[in-house]
Amino acid sequence: MTLSLREALPAMGPGVVIHPQITWGDGCVLGPFVIVGEPCGTVEPIELPTTIGRGAVIRSHTVIYCGNRIGPDFRSGHGVLIRECNEIGASVSIGSGSVIEHHVQIGDRVRLHSNTFIPEYSVLEEDCWIGPNVVFTNAKYPRSPRVKEQLQGPHVARGAKIGANATVLPGVRIGEGALVGAGSVVTRDVPPGAVVAGNPARVINRINDLPYGESNHDDPAR
Repeated sequence: MTLSLREALPAMGPGVVIHPQITWGDGCVLGPFVIVGEPCGTVEPIELPTTIGRGAVIRSHTVIYCGNRIGPDFRSGHGVLIRECNEIGASVSIGSGSVIEHHVQIGDRVRLHSNTFIPEYSVLEEDCWIGPNVVFTNAKYPRSPRVKEQLQGPHVARGAKIGANATVLPGVRIGEGALVGAGSVVTRDVPPGAVVAGNPARVINRINDLPYGESNHDDPAR
């Protein structure tokens, strides 16, 4: 076990594996059989240092690859997979069974519920809320020539909310504060503040016209 820059070792359950070049904030807790700093391909962890902010709680069987930068007060469910080279902000929660591929940007206070799939080159701005079993995609024409050169994940703007079992297609932008209904297939950009639903998703309402209390409008992450 090699810790860089900081000597504080997290509290650990049995079977934990910590690879080299990990910087820890204070007060981190690792559940049983967690792996942090997993090598990616032929790249060794020493080439891609990993930072975990203070107060992280990483639950059992979670695997975090090398090269991630994770802010303070991070929370994972059980069995989360986070691939390499992601930027994850403060107070982010990722639910059990979720997969975050590489080169993803996740802003502060984002909440991803269980079994979400976020592919490479996706962007989630601060205060987004992603329901269970939501799937993002990033290949418009899978297995086509040069597909790897053309990958583009969705971009979810600040405070947008995506309901359970929705699918968001490559390159789609979900506008600030928008709401995507459960089970929707989002094939085109969603305007800020819009409510969309269906397959394909269409605008059916505006956030300001929904029948809930004023307090909800003050908190875009709810």
